[in-house]
Amino acid sequence: MSDAKRLAAILLRGRIGFSQQAKRTLDQLGLERKHTCVILNDDPATKGMLQKVKDAITWGVIDAETEKELLDKRGVKGADGNVKKHLHLNPPKGGFERKGIKQAFRNGGALGDRGEKINELIKKML
Repeated sequence: MSDAKRLAAILLRGRIGFSQQAKRTLDQLGLERKHTCVILNDDPATKGMLQKVKDAITWGVIDAETEKELLDKRGVKGADGNVKKHLHLNPPKGGFERKGIKQAFRNGGALGDRGEKINELIKKML
């Protein structure tokens, strides 16, 4: 794991009702099912994609310890020996934030950019 910042993105809502463009963006990110997590590089293109589907996902900067724990517990090796891109998680123990999965994180909900607090959510979902 390098020193470059890495982002973890988790699909919290189903894909029903979203535009074709949003569904294509979710496909490009590797978020196909609810509670799927992907680890991405932190670059402007990725942030633009995350911003486009902010009404369905949450994301933040993942630390090295949480990334290692996530890959150890949920990382499934493919036929080529590499860890698969998308990791399936459980719903969080204790539930989501008070206002649920229809409000932004800054308003007390679960959606959107949550910065360093993504690590707490991932640990609740392992």
